[in-house]
Amino acid sequence: MRYLHTMVRIKDIDSSLRFYCDLFGLAEVRRYENEKGRFTLIFLAAPEDAEAAKADKAPCLELTYNWDSEDYTGGRNFGHLAYEVDDIYRFCQTLMDGGVTINRPPRDGHMAFVRSPDGISIEILQKGESLAPREPWASMANTGSW
Repeated sequence: MRYLHTMVRIKDIDSSLRFYCDLFGLAEVRRYENEKGRFTLIFLAAPEDAEAAKADKAPCLELTYNWDSEDYTGGRNFGHLAYEVDDIYRFCQTLMDGGVTINRPPRDGHMAFVRSPDGISIEILQKGESLAPREPWASMANTGSW
C-alpha cells in the first residue's frame, strides 16, 4: 500500500495557490482539468518532495476546484485520503470481512471508497492498470455517501 494524497475542496484557485504556494511554500506539480465533470485538480507537494511528486513518487495535497459554486459546510471542504493497493478486490474483501462497509465498490476494478469509524472518506485505487470487472463487485450498489 502507498499513501497518495489528501484532497481539500477550494472555492478560489488564485487565493488558494497564494496561500499554499506563495505563503506556505508548496509547489504545484501537476494540474488536471475535466470539462465534462466541471472540476480542476491541482496537486501540490512540499519543496523536498516536488521532483518525486512530479513522477508520482511522493504524496501530494490535491486541491479540488468545482466549477459550479457550492458552499461547503460540515467539513465538506475536506475531501478524502487516498491509498494505492496491489489488488483492490482482495483489499476490499479484507475490509468487508472485518466489518467495513464498502461505500463505493470497485466495480471498475480501479476505485473504491470506504469511511473510517470517524466518517473520514478514504479512496482506494488499484495500482497500475485497472483489474477486469468481476463479481460480486461489478453489480454491487453504492452504500451511503463517500
